[in-house]
Amino acid sequence: MLTKTQAIVLHSLKYGETRLIVDMFTRSMGRQSFIVSIPKSTKAKIKKQLFQPLSILEIEFDSRPKVQLQKLADVRLASPFSSIPFHAHKLSISLFLAEFLYYALRGEQENEHLFDYVANSLLWLDSQQDRFSNFHLVFLMRLSRFLGFYPNLDHYQSGDYFDLRESMFQSAPPVHRDFLFPEEANKVQLMMRMDFPTMHLYRMSHDDRNRLLEVTLKYYHLHLPDFPELKSVSVLQELYH
Repeated sequence: MLTKTQAIVLHSLKYGETRLIVDMFTRSMGRQSFIVSIPKSTKAKIKKQLFQPLSILEIEFDSRPKVQLQKLADVRLASPFSSIPFHAHKLSISLFLAEFLYYALRGEQENEHLFDYVANSLLWLDSQQDRFSNFHLVFLMRLSRFLGFYPNLDHYQSGDYFDLRESMFQSAPPVHRDFLFPEEANKVQLMMRMDFPTMHLYRMSHDDRNRLLEVTLKYYHLHLPDFPELKSVSVLQELYH
């Protein structure tokens, strides 16, 4: 079945001299893997540069459910980035998010709302000149809503603990160690209530931001099977020092 859809590049791997294996999250068919031939001619329509991490593409392919690697019939940039590839901080954030999403969306099926959230978030980041220091934190926290473990903020009360395993705020600490004390639980619920335009109102130190990233990644480790340690975290933690 010939399928046209938008897709976000999660990862690409060189395969031989003129081919790539590219993992993408598509809007209409969820996670898909492709084998892509890259002609050596400079006039070729399909170029390696199209498959940079988090590029938003328009693709056309003959969808075959039992085939592990799909073949592209056509591809072009849907929404070219104007600043992310050229801004050191934005590029570091995008490389971290690409690695994160590669694992977080590993078995994700068709989910148009999730696709739109990721794509629109990236376009927002690309459009900003400043006030995006907390972007990756808000992005990860709000992403959990689409993956099924976003906590109920309505029940939060000052002084609550946050149970990372059960995704809930509660008045007493749980019997296990995977929880946050009230001070950090309060910071988490504040960030979860914010969106991209308002997140700059919550000022954090470099150490606070890194601690919140550490907590958020632990949260994902607890809720997503076999979620690995991410190589790009150390680069991200050096930002805004």
